Amino acid sequence: MRVVFLGTPIEAAEALRAVHGAGHDVALVVTQPDRRRGRGSEVGPSPVKQAAEELGLPVLTPERSSEIVDDLRASGAVLGAVVAFGQLLPPAVLEALPGGYVNVHFSLLPRWRGAAPVERAILAGDSETGVALMQLEEGLDTGPVYFSERVSIGDEETAGELRHRLSTIGADLLATHIEEIPDAVPTPQDGEPSYAKKLTPEEFCLDWAEPAEVLARVVRAGNPNPGAWTAAAGRRLKILRARVGAARATASPGSLLAGPTVATGSGVLELIEVQAEGKRPGPAGEWYRGLRGVDRLGE
Repeated sequence: MRVVFLGTPIEAAEALRAVHGAGHDVALVVTQPDRRRGRGSEVGPSPVKQAAEELGLPVLTPERSSEIVDDLRASGAVLGAVVAFGQLLPPAVLEALPGGYVNVHFSLLPRWRGAAPVERAILAGDSETGVALMQLEEGLDTGPVYFSERVSIGDEETAGELRHRLSTIGADLLATHIEEIPDAVPTPQDGEPSYAKKLTPEEFCLDWAEPAEVLARVVRAGNPNPGAWTAAAGRRLKILRARVGAARATASPGSLLAGPTVATGSGVLELIEVQAEGKRPGPAGEWYRGLRGVDRLGE
């Protein structure tokens, strides 16, 4: 089947490769313009643009998707496949292809509509999430669902690890079912929706008065971005990996204990991997052994 693919990050590049590898005719790839994609990095292409060029596929990089309506109509594609494109599609774009658009979303809709479904699921303590192939509409992730797959969330799984698993499952679902989409009848979403608002660095500042299990979820959800953090002697310390410790808290929240562990509002948090300001990530034990004059975090 002849399709247009719209996506931007590495997860979308995996889906593009899967669709192309399954023998579908990708008439056009649409992705975000070249940008700086890391601190101090040069302007560069998105992972999807890189994948498209490697596969020999034509690529467009509009600032606004409304600029390419004529290109979509002229592509001869039946369907559009969308994976984390990064722009809302206006009505003119949605109407440009006869089969409409299918969107790969990393949650079990209607739970966690929006920008950060993977992180919000972990922060909320959800035991499972999933991938949904949904019909794209003007509303934010409101469309009916064609196919979905449930996925258990590991007790210590980070957002990056979970997203990688979901992207692999989503790529396979899309490549397997994309040809069925134009004739399929999707099922309306059922249940109370919840919204996965965009993440901010401020909400990943660890409040040591919270229970250890809550803080462990914040650390997992913040890995790799934006990163859970605290202060150590006035300098930022990223907590990349941590787990709930077995010991009971016998000191005030934020007290740094041997191990290293940190006393919380309920229980202790065992630090596993950290990144001190201006340093590379490393084992928390090494950081702790080199620490001098700090007995409390968050100050």
